[in-house]
Amino acid sequence: MNDTHNSLGQFESEKSPVLALRNGALEATIAEIKREEEIEDRRAVGKSFYHLAKIYYDKADFERAEEFFLKALDFAERPRDDYAIFKTLGFLIRIASEKLNNEIAEVHIRQSEAILKELDSALGTLNAEYFYNAGTIGTYRGDFEGAKENYLMALRKSKEENESDLLAKCLLALATNCYNLKNYDKSTEYIHQLTQLLKIIKKDYLNGALSMLTAKVLLEKEEYDAALTFFRSANINLQTKKCWNLHGYNLYWMGMVYKSKGEFDRALSLFQLAQDTIDKNIFRRLAQLIAAEISDVNDTNVDVYLDRTNCIIRERHLGVIDFKHRFVLLEILFLLARNPGVAYDKEILAKSIWKDEYNPLIHDKLIYTSVSRLRKLIEPKLSKKDKRKYIIRGKDGYTFNPLVKTRFHLDSKHDVSPSIANVEMSSPV
Repeated sequence: MNDTHNSLGQFESEKSPVLALRNGALEATIAEIKREEEIEDRRAVGKSFYHLAKIYYDKADFERAEEFFLKALDFAERPRDDYAIFKTLGFLIRIASEKLNNEIAEVHIRQSEAILKELDSALGTLNAEYFYNAGTIGTYRGDFEGAKENYLMALRKSKEENESDLLAKCLLALATNCYNLKNYDKSTEYIHQLTQLLKIIKKDYLNGALSMLTAKVLLEKEEYDAALTFFRSANINLQTKKCWNLHGYNLYWMGMVYKSKGEFDRALSLFQLAQDTIDKNIFRRLAQLIAAEISDVNDTNVDVYLDRTNCIIRERHLGVIDFKHRFVLLEILFLLARNPGVAYDKEILAKSIWKDEYNPLIHDKLIYTSVSRLRKLIEPKLSKKDKRKYIIRGKDGYTFNPLVKTRFHLDSKHDVSPSIANVEMSSPV
């Protein structure tokens, strides 16, 4: 009996370490489950902050949007949320860009670069989303050619991975990239591809940005009526989504179309409406763009407005005069108007306009005829008693009247000041 008791005791003593080991493993497993649950709870909170930030972003309340985007970053779990972090940083960079806060934008760009570098080392195979974000960072740094290569790789891989959402974003990014590179025909090709894709997949959130980009490309191609159609379409899309962060930009770009058409009164009305629509303390970049355009077109005392880029002149009484096929006359006008009061004789005109040595047999009639045609085009005769008042012919040559109030178009063709990080509110995130 004692032997049996001793055997049981020995068995129990041998069993206890095993039980302890199992219990310890069980406790560790339970602790790990609890930790995972806590992590998932934090991630869920972070996602809620992100969605709340996006609502404020769409409503153009960038102060609250920035606050909740930053909270979303605090609750993100690395590395599993790295791509979500990229997206959140993208929104923060756009907010900083619009607020003209270069330092904050730079901080967020460096954070994006650091994450991309870690992913490059950690991932065995680089997927479509990696290359898409690499292209986005290239855009931030102004490396549009490098960004294009990464976007093309992302496009190819998104097809292989059957990622339709990312495929659509890649096409929009490539269309935007080609616009930045001023390759408008190629941009149009990607826009067409994306338009066809959106007929198959439902990604309504891209429609507003796509319409705006299409309109901007058409503006550069001088297809003004078509551009206005797409800007109006963008406005409808934005209203449908109750998205107000692009409303001011849409009005601004519509004003740019009318300005390019020479319809300055309509352009001014749209610029002023855009100015009244936005919060100037938040939309600082847009406010600067609008103020510059209003200054450029808003002066009722100007006699002659000269736009060399678009080859149009607006005379106070005659309205818009098209000089697209009158290049010689336009050159004469700009030479004289740039230097009012300075006399240009036939020798100077022959060299400056025709790049030739003066020859009276060739140039006397040519100069007289050209200047006469120019004066008839731009100088109104409101009554029979009116004399030509802009271009004066004297003994020393031709002079532009220094008393005429003249204004020159400020910018080169539709070039607006580059945004910080080369992104705008409508740029794909």
